[in-house]
Formats: sequence, structure tokens, C-alpha cells
Amino acid sequence: MNYDKADQDLTDLPIFQSRRTTGHTPPSVRPQQSPRDLLAAMPPATPKPPEPEHAESGQADEKQAGINWGEVRAFRQQAADRLADTFSAHFHVDDAERRRVGSEIINQLLDEHVRRATQNGHDTYTPEQQDAMAKAIYDALFGLGRLQPYVEDEDVENIEVYGAQKLICEHSDGRLTEHPPIADSEADLRDMLSFLATRGGATERTFSEASPDLHLNLTGGYRLAAVGWVTHTTVVNIRRHRLVDVDIDQLQASGTVTPEMAAFLTAAVRARRSILVAGGQGFGKTTLIRALANAIDPMEKLGTIETEYELHLQDMPDRHKRIIAWQARPGSGERDASGRMAGEITLDDLVFNALRHNLDRMIVGEVRGKEVLPMFKAMQSGAGSLSTTHAHSARAAIERLITCAMEAGSHVSEPFAYRQVAEHIDLIVHITRQDVRDADGTVRRRRYVDEVVAVEPGEHGRPALTDVFYRDHNGDIALGSLPPWIDQLADYGYVPSPAGGVIA
Repeated sequence: MNYDKADQDLTDLPIFQSRRTTGHTPPSVRPQQSPRDLLAAMPPATPKPPEPEHAESGQADEKQAGINWGEVRAFRQQAADRLADTFSAHFHVDDAERRRVGSEIINQLLDEHVRRATQNGHDTYTPEQQDAMAKAIYDALFGLGRLQPYVEDEDVENIEVYGAQKLICEHSDGRLTEHPPIADSEADLRDMLSFLATRGGATERTFSEASPDLHLNLTGGYRLAAVGWVTHTTVVNIRRHRLVDVDIDQLQASGTVTPEMAAFLTAAVRARRSILVAGGQGFGKTTLIRALANAIDPMEKLGTIETEYELHLQDMPDRHKRIIAWQARPGSGERDASGRMAGEITLDDLVFNALRHNLDRMIVGEVRGKEVLPMFKAMQSGAGSLSTTHAHSARAAIERLITCAMEAGSHVSEPFAYRQVAEHIDLIVHITRQDVRDADGTVRRRRYVDEVVAVEPGEHGRPALTDVFYRDHNGDIALGSLPPWIDQLADYGYVPSPAGGVIA
């Protein structure tokens, strides 16, 4: 293996900041190092190793059964040291090559262990156990360790960790399953989270008693939220976005939208109508926003502005060829006279900077609080913005936005907030979720759009609403009244159904 000589030693990187050992540490003995040293080789969730073995639904526990995690930690330490030695004089090594070499080193370590044990007449791993150990060591070195089989399970949507006590998975059909703990102690879990927080580079977070809340976007479409010190135990929630590269046709095929609704929303996006998607947690708001965004012409210049990356439109270069993805950054340390923390970059800052980049449209991610003001600014600066918020109906979404706007401070009045909604939002799309039990007792989780409401300025600056699609008294989706700008959609392929009435 030949690499060009580089100026910087790769061992300066955080992954290699661990105490070197001489010789080989017996895999049955845990190295006497601090938890941070033991976790120093573990980056956040990453692409799987070459020829990965996916954990099928319900098999994550089985894949971890019988694994000695003390041995995993010891082997991981040796693998990190050998990896550091391999690239000690080379800086320009891409991530894929580092993982390939790391996988080879892990296999070498295990082969050496098996050979020594055999020569000394000791029991050793079976081929199946060796494969399981190799996967566990790789996950500890490059992934989320004992959490990795769960995030790889295609059937799991949410993962909940309650300290060193238990782990609960929520599956795509709504089932809840309980699993063994993934940390030996509360301190181990907190230290793992503290290390993951430092892997954000320019968007580095902290997780400590002074900053007890942690929000991270992990590679692979996962979002991690954690809280400690102010709760009875450290709690972690990992949410997995199952559909990232998705379009409106796929949502139509799955029953999320009707054919008429799909045609209407696609045309509205292309006609540069600003759309707010509302719904409950885990109802599919972000998935719907991705599908709507994927209806935009690939050559439009887009800017996405988010607290944490969730949309991942920048990861679909064929769908979005001209895109800039911004992410806010929390500050740290003391607040200055204006109340801002050192290094803080807010969504408002990002919107201001985005205006200098000649964007065709801006997309602001989820609105949970005063982010609504940057959303309004994005809608003012150019038509066709997309955003999401939590609400149990389309009309409730308006009140949610008003409340969020007024949380920004006393300078935002209620009439001002209502006027912003009326003038800058064209459509509110509400998505709901329903668990349906079939005749055989099987429960299916159904997500579908049950409301599309058009928004226009009304009396006294208040929004006037028109029900374009609604759920009638039979639970069917019906086509209601059309917005005054409906004729504009004809240029983008939508002609209203002549029959009207019930369409699904």
C-alpha cells in the first residue's frame, strides 16, 4: 500500500487519541483506560462495511447474544492502534480506504487470536462467533457500537434508550419491543454521547451537566436526541428516516396521497406556491416534504436551512444539482451583552446569509419555536418555500405558528403574526396516522394526507381558509373548493377532476 507523504500525522486526529499499548492486550482483559480513551475510536453512525450483513427485523438481539463486550473493547483498542500505525505518516486517506483497512486489521486480529488459542490448546471462537465478533468490533470502531444492529434493522423506526436499564424499539407497524441495555453503566452511556457530540466538526455540540440536551444528525438518515442530568436517567431517542430518496408517485402508490391530490400538490410546488406541512410526531411530515421538494426542477438553485440536517436533499445530487444546505450551530460558553453565546449561528443568521447566494427558493426545516420568523423571511424573499410544524389539524397549524412567532419576543405582535401567515403561506397540508387492524388481527400503520387548506389574506389581515381536500363524514377524502389561483396550475399539468366530490 503506497500513499503520498503528507505534512500532518494522521494520529493527530481524535479517533487515534488513545493510549498506545506494547505488544498485544489479551482480548479477555479490558485495557485500563478512561471511558473516553475506549470510545476514542468510535465515530458516529456510518456506512456499513464492505458486504454488510443487515440485521433483519427481530434479529438484533440474536446477533449480539453471547458477545463478550469486554473483549470487543480490547480488540477495538488494538485495531485503533494498528490503524494509527498504518497511516501514521499519511494524511490524505479517504474514509472508505480507512474503513477497508480497518476491516482487514480486525480480521487479522481475530485470526491471530484463534491461532494462538489453538496452539495453546484453549477453546476459541467458532466461525460463526468470529464473524459476530468482527461485526461487533467494526461497529465499535466505526459505528454506534451496540446500537448498530438496531439502526440497521429496516423494520425499526424509533429507538429509545433508558440509561443502562433497557432499550425499546418502535417498529414500522407500531409494535413496541423491549431489548437488553446497550451500556454497562450510566457513565458509559453519557461518555459515548459526549464523544458523539464532538464529532460534528464545524457544528460540534456538547453534552454535559452544563448542556444536558443533545441533538445530532447521524450519517444514514438518523436523528439523535438525548437528555441527561435533568432526568431520572440518561434518555436517548434515535429516529430513523426510512424514506429519504422518495417522490410523490411513491407516496401515491403507498396511499399517502390520492392521485388527484398528488397531481395538485406537484403542480403547486412547480408553480412556486409556499407550502407548510403539519402533523404529529412520526406522522411522515419530513418524508412528505422530501417528496414535494423532489418535484422541483433539478436545475433550480435551492437553499435548505435547518437546525439539524433532516431533509438530506444535498445527498441526492441527481434530483438537486444546485443546492446549498445550511445547518445552525449552537454556541458555547458565556453569553455576551446581546444574550448570544460564543460561536452561535442561528437560523436567522443563515437566512440573512442565504440571501447573498442568489437562490431560486429557500426551504426552512421544522418550525418548533421562533424559527417561524426565519421561515417568514424565506417566504418573503422568494416564492415556493417548504416547511413543517407540529399540529393536529391544518387550522391548528395556524395557531401553532402564531404561538411560535410570539415566543420570539415582545416585538412580535399577534396581528403581525397573523398577517405573516396570511400573506406568505399558500397551502397547509396536514398528514395523519392511523393504526388499522385487519380481519386476521394484523395491525397496519397507515399515514395519509387528510387535509389540504388554501390560505389567503382575509379581513383585518387574518388568514382566510379554503378546504381544497378534506375528509368527509364517511372518512373519505373529498375534493372541495379550489383556491383563486387554480388556473395557474394548468401550466404545470393539473386540471381539476370534473366529477369533484369523493375521490378516495
